[in-house]
Amino acid sequence: MSEDMNQVEVRNFEVGDRVTGQVTKVEEKQVLVGISESKLDGIIPISELSSLHVEKASDAVAEGDELELEVLKVEEEALILSKRKVDAVKAWEKLEQKFQSGEVFDAEVKDVVKGGLVVDLGVRGFVPASLVEAHFVEDFSDYKGRQLSFKIVELDKEKNRLILSHRAVVEQEKGKQKQNILDSLQPGQILEGTVQRITDFGAFVDIGGIDGLVHISQLSYEHVEKPSEVVEEGQKVQVKVLNVDRDNERISLSIKETLPGPWTSVAEKAPKGSVLDGVVKRIVSYGAFVEVFPGVEGLVHISQIAHKHIGTPHEVLKEGQEVKVKVLEANEQEQRLSLSIKELLEKESEETFDYELPEESKGFQLGEMIGDQLKNLKK
Repeated sequence: MSEDMNQVEVRNFEVGDRVTGQVTKVEEKQVLVGISESKLDGIIPISELSSLHVEKASDAVAEGDELELEVLKVEEEALILSKRKVDAVKAWEKLEQKFQSGEVFDAEVKDVVKGGLVVDLGVRGFVPASLVEAHFVEDFSDYKGRQLSFKIVELDKEKNRLILSHRAVVEQEKGKQKQNILDSLQPGQILEGTVQRITDFGAFVDIGGIDGLVHISQLSYEHVEKPSEVVEEGQKVQVKVLNVDRDNERISLSIKETLPGPWTSVAEKAPKGSVLDGVVKRIVSYGAFVEVFPGVEGLVHISQIAHKHIGTPHEVLKEGQEVKVKVLEANEQEQRLSLSIKELLEKESEETFDYELPEESKGFQLGEMIGDQLKNLKK
Protein backbone atom coordinates (compact mmCIF):
# COMPACT_ATOMS: atom_id res chain seq x y z
CA MET A 1 0.00 0.00 0.00
CA SER A 2 2.83 2.36 0.94
CA GLU A 3 4.61 1.50 -2.28
CA ASP A 4 1.51 2.54 -4.28
CA MET A 5 1.35 5.82 -2.41
CA ASN A 6 5.02 6.50 -3.02
CA GLN A 7 4.48 5.94 -6.73
CA VAL A 8 1.64 8.50 -6.72
CA GLU A 9 3.72 11.06 -4.85
CA VAL A 10 6.59 11.03 -7.29
CA ARG A 11 4.44 11.10 -10.41
CA ASN A 12 5.29 14.04 -12.61
CA PHE A 13 2.46 16.01 -14.24
CA GLU A 14 2.96 18.05 -17.36
CA VAL A 15 1.06 20.94 -18.82
CA GLY A 16 -1.78 19.62 -20.95
CA ASP A 17 -2.37 16.44 -18.95
CA ARG A 18 -5.97 15.48 -18.20
CA VAL A 19 -6.87 14.72 -14.57
CA THR A 20 -10.03 13.94 -12.67
CA GLY A 21 -10.61 15.79 -9.43
CA GLN A 22 -13.26 16.33 -6.77
CA VAL A 23 -14.09 19.79 -5.46
CA THR A 24 -13.06 20.02 -1.79
CA LYS A 25 -13.52 23.72 -1.19
CA VAL A 26 -15.12 26.61 -3.06
CA GLU A 27 -13.62 30.01 -2.33
CA GLU A 28 -14.73 33.30 -3.82
CA LYS A 29 -12.10 33.51 -6.57
CA GLN A 30 -10.82 29.94 -6.80
CA VAL A 31 -11.72 26.30 -6.25
CA LEU A 32 -9.65 23.64 -4.47
CA VAL A 33 -9.68 20.16 -5.93
CA GLY A 34 -8.46 16.81 -4.69
CA ILE A 35 -6.62 14.79 -7.36
CA SER A 36 -6.83 11.03 -6.85
CA GLU A 37 -3.47 10.36 -8.54
CA SER A 38 -1.54 12.84 -6.40
CA LYS A 39 -1.19 14.31 -2.94
CA LEU A 40 -0.82 17.72 -4.53
CA ASP A 41 -3.86 19.93 -4.29
CA GLY A 42 -5.38 21.21 -7.45
CA ILE A 43 -6.41 24.85 -7.82
CA ILE A 44 -8.85 26.16 -10.42
CA PRO A 45 -8.71 29.98 -10.74
CA ILE A 46 -12.14 31.55 -11.24
CA SER A 47 -11.17 32.56 -14.78
CA GLU A 48 -10.72 28.88 -15.67
CA LEU A 49 -14.10 27.71 -14.44
CA SER A 50 -16.22 28.73 -17.41
CA SER A 51 -16.09 30.23 -20.86
CA LEU A 52 -18.40 32.94 -19.51
CA HIS A 53 -17.60 35.62 -16.96
CA VAL A 54 -18.20 34.30 -13.43
CA GLU A 55 -18.61 36.67 -10.48
CA LYS A 56 -18.27 34.00 -7.78
CA ALA A 57 -16.77 30.51 -8.03
CA SER A 58 -19.89 29.11 -6.39
CA ASP A 59 -21.87 30.19 -9.46
CA ALA A 60 -20.04 27.53 -11.48
CA VAL A 61 -19.30 24.58 -9.17
CA ALA A 62 -20.14 23.16 -5.74
CA GLU A 63 -18.28 21.05 -3.16
CA GLY A 64 -18.34 17.36 -4.04
CA ASP A 65 -18.55 17.95 -7.83
CA GLU A 66 -16.32 15.61 -9.79
CA LEU A 67 -14.61 17.44 -12.64
CA GLU A 68 -12.47 16.58 -15.62
CA LEU A 69 -9.64 19.09 -15.77
CA GLU A 70 -6.55 20.06 -17.73
CA VAL A 71 -3.20 20.94 -16.16
CA LEU A 72 -2.20 24.51 -16.94
CA LYS A 73 0.85 24.77 -14.65
CA VAL A 74 2.78 22.52 -12.27
CA GLU A 75 3.94 24.19 -9.05
CA GLU A 76 5.68 22.75 -5.99
CA GLU A 77 2.61 22.90 -3.79
CA ALA A 78 -0.24 22.62 -6.29
CA LEU A 79 -1.44 21.94 -9.77
CA ILE A 80 -3.06 24.88 -11.56
CA LEU A 81 -6.01 23.44 -13.45
CA SER A 82 -8.63 24.45 -15.99
CA LYS A 83 -12.19 23.25 -16.26
CA ARG A 84 -12.91 25.71 -19.07
CA LYS A 85 -10.42 24.13 -21.51
CA VAL A 86 -11.75 20.61 -21.09
CA ASP A 87 -15.35 21.79 -21.43
CA ALA A 88 -14.43 23.73 -24.57
CA VAL A 89 -12.79 20.75 -26.29
CA LYS A 90 -15.80 18.55 -25.61
CA ALA A 91 -18.17 21.34 -26.57
CA TRP A 92 -16.49 22.08 -29.91
CA GLU A 93 -16.81 18.44 -30.94
CA LYS A 94 -20.55 18.40 -30.20
CA LEU A 95 -21.09 21.85 -31.69
CA GLU A 96 -19.34 20.84 -34.90
CA GLN A 97 -21.82 17.99 -35.27
CA LYS A 98 -24.79 20.28 -34.56
CA PHE A 99 -23.51 22.82 -37.10
CA GLN A 100 -23.02 20.23 -39.84
CA SER A 101 -26.44 18.65 -39.30
CA GLY A 102 -28.31 21.94 -38.80
CA GLU A 103 -29.70 20.61 -35.53
CA VAL A 104 -32.04 22.78 -33.48
CA PHE A 105 -31.34 22.70 -29.74
CA ASP A 106 -32.50 24.48 -26.58
CA ALA A 107 -30.23 26.54 -24.35
CA GLU A 108 -30.54 29.13 -21.61
CA VAL A 109 -29.69 32.77 -22.22
CA LYS A 110 -26.97 33.46 -19.66
CA ASP A 111 -26.52 37.15 -20.21
CA VAL A 112 -27.70 40.18 -22.18
CA VAL A 113 -24.87 42.29 -23.55
CA LYS A 114 -24.54 45.19 -25.92
CA GLY A 115 -25.52 43.94 -29.36
CA GLY A 116 -27.17 40.69 -28.37
CA LEU A 117 -27.37 37.66 -26.08
CA VAL A 118 -24.79 35.28 -24.58
CA VAL A 119 -25.34 31.51 -24.30
CA ASP A 120 -23.07 29.01 -22.50
CA LEU A 121 -22.59 25.83 -24.55
CA GLY A 122 -19.28 24.88 -23.02
CA VAL A 123 -17.93 27.73 -25.08
CA ARG A 124 -19.34 31.20 -25.34
CA GLY A 125 -22.08 31.43 -27.92
CA PHE A 126 -23.22 34.85 -29.13
CA VAL A 127 -26.63 35.73 -30.58
CA PRO A 128 -26.52 39.07 -32.43
CA ALA A 129 -29.60 41.25 -31.86
CA SER A 130 -30.62 40.85 -35.51
CA LEU A 131 -30.72 37.05 -35.10
CA VAL A 132 -32.81 36.91 -31.92
CA GLU A 133 -36.29 37.31 -33.41
CA ALA A 134 -37.91 37.68 -36.83
CA HIS A 135 -39.27 41.03 -35.64
CA PHE A 136 -37.56 44.08 -34.12
CA VAL A 137 -36.97 43.92 -30.36
CA GLU A 138 -36.13 47.16 -28.60
CA ASP A 139 -35.27 45.81 -25.14
CA PHE A 140 -33.72 42.36 -24.51
CA SER A 141 -33.51 42.69 -20.72
CA ASP A 142 -36.23 40.11 -20.07
CA TYR A 143 -34.47 37.48 -22.21
CA LYS A 144 -31.91 36.66 -19.50
CA GLY A 145 -32.66 33.22 -18.04
CA ARG A 146 -35.06 32.27 -20.82
CA GLN A 147 -34.83 28.96 -22.66
CA LEU A 148 -34.75 29.47 -26.42
CA SER A 149 -34.23 27.24 -29.44
CA PHE A 150 -31.13 27.89 -31.53
CA LYS A 151 -29.28 26.91 -34.66
CA ILE A 152 -25.57 27.46 -35.20
CA VAL A 153 -25.07 29.80 -38.16
CA GLU A 154 -21.31 30.34 -37.86
CA LEU A 155 -18.58 28.27 -36.22
CA ASP A 156 -14.82 28.98 -36.19
CA LYS A 157 -12.93 26.98 -33.57
CA GLU A 158 -9.60 28.66 -34.32
CA LYS A 159 -11.04 32.10 -33.65
CA ASN A 160 -13.19 30.80 -30.80
CA ARG A 161 -16.20 32.20 -32.68
CA LEU A 162 -19.68 30.70 -32.27
CA ILE A 163 -22.70 32.57 -33.66
CA LEU A 164 -26.20 31.34 -32.88
CA SER A 165 -29.61 32.27 -34.25
CA HIS A 166 -33.04 31.94 -32.71
CA ARG A 167 -34.53 33.83 -35.65
CA ALA A 168 -33.53 31.01 -38.02
CA VAL A 169 -35.54 28.56 -35.90
CA VAL A 170 -38.57 30.85 -35.86
CA GLU A 171 -38.44 31.31 -39.62
CA GLN A 172 -37.97 27.59 -40.17
CA GLU A 173 -41.07 26.89 -38.09
CA LYS A 174 -42.97 29.55 -39.98
CA GLY A 175 -41.91 27.92 -43.22
CA LYS A 176 -43.30 24.56 -42.08
CA GLN A 177 -46.49 26.20 -40.87
CA LYS A 178 -46.79 28.07 -44.15
CA GLN A 179 -46.46 24.86 -46.15
CA ASN A 180 -49.03 23.10 -43.98
CA ILE A 181 -51.49 25.92 -44.55
CA LEU A 182 -50.82 25.94 -48.30
CA ASP A 183 -51.47 22.21 -48.44
CA SER A 184 -54.75 22.52 -46.52
CA LEU A 185 -56.26 25.52 -48.32
CA GLN A 186 -59.08 24.97 -50.80
CA PRO A 187 -60.95 27.50 -52.98
CA GLY A 188 -64.26 28.43 -51.40
CA GLN A 189 -63.08 28.26 -47.78
CA ILE A 190 -64.13 31.12 -45.49
CA LEU A 191 -61.41 32.12 -43.01
CA GLU A 192 -60.69 34.84 -40.49
CA GLY A 193 -57.59 36.92 -41.10
CA THR A 194 -55.78 40.07 -40.10
CA VAL A 195 -54.87 42.86 -42.50
CA GLN A 196 -51.06 43.04 -42.53
CA ARG A 197 -50.20 45.47 -45.30
CA ILE A 198 -52.09 47.82 -47.58
CA THR A 199 -50.88 48.65 -51.08
CA ASP A 200 -52.29 50.60 -54.02
CA PHE A 201 -53.55 47.37 -55.61
CA GLY A 202 -55.08 45.70 -52.56
CA ALA A 203 -54.45 44.37 -49.06
CA PHE A 204 -52.37 41.47 -47.74
CA VAL A 205 -54.20 39.45 -45.10
CA ASP A 206 -52.54 37.02 -42.66
CA ILE A 207 -54.62 33.84 -42.47
CA GLY A 208 -52.60 32.07 -39.79
CA GLY A 209 -48.95 32.32 -40.71
CA ILE A 210 -49.22 33.04 -44.42
CA ASP A 211 -50.40 36.12 -46.30
CA GLY A 212 -52.94 36.18 -49.09
CA LEU A 213 -53.81 39.07 -51.39
CA VAL A 214 -57.22 40.68 -51.49
CA HIS A 215 -57.12 42.56 -54.79
CA ILE A 216 -58.72 46.01 -54.77
CA SER A 217 -61.54 44.64 -56.93
CA GLN A 218 -62.34 42.07 -54.20
CA LEU A 219 -62.54 44.49 -51.27
CA SER A 220 -66.12 45.67 -51.78
CA TYR A 221 -69.06 45.58 -54.15
CA GLU A 222 -68.70 49.33 -54.39
CA HIS A 223 -66.01 50.93 -56.51
CA VAL A 224 -62.88 51.48 -54.39
CA GLU A 225 -60.32 54.16 -55.27
CA LYS A 226 -57.89 53.33 -52.45
CA PRO A 227 -57.85 50.15 -50.33
CA SER A 228 -57.26 52.29 -47.24
CA GLU A 229 -60.81 53.61 -47.70
CA VAL A 230 -62.16 50.14 -46.88
CA VAL A 231 -59.64 48.39 -44.59
CA GLU A 232 -56.86 49.29 -42.15
CA GLU A 233 -53.78 47.46 -40.88
CA GLY A 234 -54.52 45.21 -37.91
CA GLN A 235 -58.20 44.90 -38.80
CA LYS A 236 -59.83 41.46 -38.42
CA VAL A 237 -61.67 40.42 -41.58
CA GLN A 238 -63.53 37.49 -43.06
CA VAL A 239 -62.06 36.29 -46.36
CA LYS A 240 -62.98 33.72 -48.96
CA VAL A 241 -60.24 31.70 -50.69
CA LEU A 242 -60.48 32.26 -54.44
CA ASN A 243 -57.33 30.55 -55.67
CA VAL A 244 -54.20 28.80 -54.30
CA ASP A 245 -50.97 28.72 -56.32
CA ARG A 246 -48.87 26.30 -54.27
CA ASP A 247 -45.86 26.40 -56.58
CA ASN A 248 -45.48 30.17 -56.24
CA GLU A 249 -47.01 30.34 -52.73
CA ARG A 250 -49.65 32.83 -53.81
CA ILE A 251 -53.14 32.97 -52.35
CA SER A 252 -55.97 35.02 -53.79
CA LEU A 253 -58.64 36.08 -51.31
CA SER A 254 -61.88 38.04 -51.35
CA ILE A 255 -63.56 40.11 -48.68
CA LYS A 256 -66.35 41.10 -51.04
CA GLU A 257 -67.62 37.55 -51.43
CA THR A 258 -68.12 37.17 -47.67
CA LEU A 259 -70.41 40.21 -47.58
CA PRO A 260 -74.14 40.28 -48.37
CA GLY A 261 -74.48 40.49 -52.16
CA PRO A 262 -75.70 43.72 -53.75
CA TRP A 263 -78.89 41.94 -54.81
CA THR A 264 -79.73 40.86 -51.27
CA SER A 265 -83.15 42.31 -50.28
CA VAL A 266 -83.30 44.23 -53.55
CA ALA A 267 -87.09 43.86 -53.59
CA GLU A 268 -87.20 45.74 -50.28
CA LYS A 269 -84.70 48.37 -51.36
CA ALA A 270 -86.38 48.85 -54.74
CA PRO A 271 -90.09 47.97 -54.43
CA LYS A 272 -92.28 48.11 -57.50
CA GLY A 273 -93.32 51.69 -58.27
CA SER A 274 -90.45 53.31 -56.35
CA VAL A 275 -88.39 56.06 -57.97
CA LEU A 276 -84.60 55.84 -57.78
CA ASP A 277 -81.60 57.82 -58.90
CA GLY A 278 -79.23 55.97 -61.20
CA VAL A 279 -76.35 56.25 -63.61
CA VAL A 280 -76.33 54.87 -67.15
CA LYS A 281 -73.56 52.25 -67.19
CA ARG A 282 -74.02 50.48 -70.52
CA ILE A 283 -76.05 51.10 -73.63
CA VAL A 284 -77.05 48.21 -75.87
CA SER A 285 -79.28 47.98 -78.94
CA TYR A 286 -82.32 46.95 -76.90
CA GLY A 287 -81.98 49.41 -74.01
CA ALA A 288 -79.73 50.79 -71.30
CA PHE A 289 -78.41 49.34 -68.04
CA VAL A 290 -78.69 51.77 -65.15
CA GLU A 291 -76.89 51.27 -61.82
CA VAL A 292 -79.22 52.15 -58.95
CA PHE A 293 -77.16 50.62 -56.08
CA PRO A 294 -73.48 49.59 -55.99
CA GLY A 295 -73.34 46.39 -58.02
CA VAL A 296 -77.04 46.49 -58.95
CA GLU A 297 -77.94 47.38 -62.52
CA GLY A 298 -81.44 47.37 -63.96
CA LEU A 299 -82.55 47.37 -67.58
CA VAL A 300 -84.45 50.23 -69.11
CA HIS A 301 -85.85 48.60 -72.24
CA ILE A 302 -85.76 50.78 -75.36
CA SER A 303 -89.56 50.96 -75.19
CA GLN A 304 -89.28 52.46 -71.68
CA ILE A 305 -86.80 55.22 -72.53
CA ALA A 306 -89.08 57.78 -74.21
CA HIS A 307 -92.69 58.31 -75.26
CA LYS A 308 -91.72 58.93 -78.87
CA HIS A 309 -90.28 56.22 -81.09
CA ILE A 310 -86.48 56.04 -81.06
CA GLY A 311 -84.22 53.98 -83.29
CA THR A 312 -81.46 53.41 -80.72
CA PRO A 313 -81.03 54.29 -77.02
CA HIS A 314 -78.02 56.43 -78.03
CA GLU A 315 -80.44 59.01 -79.44
CA VAL A 316 -81.57 59.88 -75.92
CA LEU A 317 -79.00 58.53 -73.44
CA LYS A 318 -75.24 58.41 -72.98
CA GLU A 319 -73.04 56.42 -70.62
CA GLY A 320 -72.35 58.16 -67.31
CA GLN A 321 -75.60 60.16 -67.52
CA GLU A 322 -77.56 60.54 -64.28
CA VAL A 323 -81.22 59.65 -64.62
CA LYS A 324 -84.31 59.04 -62.54
CA VAL A 325 -85.98 55.67 -63.03
CA LYS A 326 -89.17 53.99 -61.90
CA VAL A 327 -89.08 50.35 -60.78
CA LEU A 328 -91.37 48.15 -62.86
CA GLU A 329 -90.25 44.81 -61.42
CA ALA A 330 -87.59 43.59 -58.95
CA ASN A 331 -86.57 39.91 -58.87
CA GLU A 332 -83.90 39.14 -56.27
CA GLN A 333 -83.60 35.43 -57.11
CA GLU A 334 -82.96 36.04 -60.81
CA GLN A 335 -81.09 39.29 -60.10
CA ARG A 336 -83.30 41.15 -62.52
CA LEU A 337 -84.53 44.71 -62.23
CA SER A 338 -86.84 46.25 -64.82
CA LEU A 339 -86.85 50.04 -64.93
CA SER A 340 -88.54 52.85 -66.81
CA ILE A 341 -87.50 56.40 -67.62
CA LYS A 342 -90.54 57.06 -69.80
CA GLU A 343 -93.03 56.74 -66.94
CA LEU A 344 -91.44 59.68 -65.16
CA LEU A 345 -91.61 61.97 -68.21
CA GLU A 346 -94.59 64.10 -69.18
CA LYS A 347 -95.86 63.01 -72.58
CA GLU A 348 -96.35 66.56 -73.85
CA SER A 349 -92.79 67.57 -73.03
CA GLU A 350 -91.49 65.02 -75.50
CA GLU A 351 -93.86 65.75 -78.41
CA THR A 352 -91.84 68.44 -80.06
CA PHE A 353 -92.28 68.27 -83.80
CA ASP A 354 -90.08 69.67 -86.56
CA TYR A 355 -92.63 69.36 -89.35
CA GLU A 356 -95.62 71.70 -90.22
CA LEU A 357 -98.95 71.02 -88.60
CA PRO A 358 -101.77 69.86 -90.95
CA GLU A 359 -104.04 72.58 -92.32
CA GLU A 360 -107.02 71.47 -90.28
CA SER A 361 -105.16 72.09 -87.11
CA LYS A 362 -104.50 75.74 -87.98
CA GLY A 363 -106.76 78.59 -86.84
CA PHE A 364 -108.84 78.83 -90.09
CA GLN A 365 -110.26 76.67 -92.94
CA LEU A 366 -109.22 76.76 -96.63
CA GLY A 367 -112.86 77.08 -97.69
CA GLU A 368 -113.20 80.20 -95.66
CA MET A 369 -110.26 81.77 -97.45
CA ILE A 370 -111.72 80.93 -100.97
CA GLY A 371 -115.11 82.28 -99.94
CA ASP A 372 -113.55 85.57 -99.01
CA GLN A 373 -111.82 85.74 -102.43
CA LEU A 374 -115.17 85.18 -104.29
CA LYS A 375 -116.82 87.91 -102.35
CA ASN A 376 -114.16 90.32 -103.45
CA LEU A 377 -114.64 89.38 -107.15
CA LYS A 378 -118.41 90.04 -106.99
CA LYS A 379 -117.76 93.52 -105.86
